[in-house]
Amino acid sequence: MWLSLLWRVLGLVGFGALGWWIGTALMSDSAGQQFRWVIILTLAGGAFGALLAPYLVVLPFQVLRGALRRVTALDLAAGTLGLLVGLILSALSSLPLSMLPAPFGRLLPFVATVIFSSLGVTLTVLRKHDLLTLWRSTRGGGFGPAARRHLLDTSAIIDGRIGDIARTGFLYGELLVPRFVLEELQRIADSPNPVTRARGRRGLDVLKRLQQEALLPVTVVDWDFEDLRDVDAKLVRAAKAYHCAIITTDFNLNRVAELQGVAVLNINDLATAVRPVVLPGEELAVRIIQEGRQAEQGVGFLDDGTMIVVENGRKHLNSEIQVVVARVTQTAAGRMIFAHPKYDGEDGRRAVQRNEGPAA
Repeated sequence: MWLSLLWRVLGLVGFGALGWWIGTALMSDSAGQQFRWVIILTLAGGAFGALLAPYLVVLPFQVLRGALRRVTALDLAAGTLGLLVGLILSALSSLPLSMLPAPFGRLLPFVATVIFSSLGVTLTVLRKHDLLTLWRSTRGGGFGPAARRHLLDTSAIIDGRIGDIARTGFLYGELLVPRFVLEELQRIADSPNPVTRARGRRGLDVLKRLQQEALLPVTVVDWDFEDLRDVDAKLVRAAKAYHCAIITTDFNLNRVAELQGVAVLNINDLATAVRPVVLPGEELAVRIIQEGRQAEQGVGFLDDGTMIVVENGRKHLNSEIQVVVARVTQTAAGRMIFAHPKYDGEDGRRAVQRNEGPAA
């Protein structure tokens, strides 16, 4: 409130003084007419300034402040650098341009300043990531930990676990979301299929939480390759062009990217690597949720999705029991644990050792 009042007072004084100046410039030979013009224009200028000064100053300032809040620090730094370069180039060109005959000598230096400044800001903001990569490489850092950038695939965003991984601090650098990935998420979220639509909306929610909560900066970049239509192909090319790693859960994208020499961080591989090690003889609490393929088998799952086949576990269906691990088998589908109920003793242990078949 006080700021608006201050600008009204300043507008009253400033525009009133402007009206006074115009009135004295329009004075005639008659002193009465001169005084009348001065009074009229001074009062009109003061009233105009008092009424409209807040809208001419405060409102544009608020709009500018809101726009600056949406601008990332990288965009702001790149724009400032581009403006400085543009002003330097315009200053270098002003001297020869000012030597041209009138009116070109007075007009062209101003035009050159506007053109060079606009071009400088536009080019540096559009190519900010390239400039940042060049600057890091000239410092001798190459593309090490401090400069590491990760491209997020659509599957990794929808999966949701990337948010938990980012919050733990195990990732470093910057998370980048290409515009074409964001557009694919939008298409999925607008799908007529309710299941597909829910997956797309989940991905948009995950992305929003990443930007708000994650320790890593999350930036939407405008990279695109119009000669390619497939999102996976665009991701691979972007990763090669801008020296990024791809974060995904897509097995096929993982293989294609590795064949082309692109670093890939597969969230499923990470989940497999950090599963707790289970050794024969350990005791576990497991809930039997279904029958196995062979007679009297029961099947349960650990929290990480590992299947546990429990010999003589069928009679404990829909119950949680203590089991003893007999052996652990690694298959193409993942890890499988064979166990027996703790109270079954040696008979149960021998029965598990005889078991060779997978469970349903």
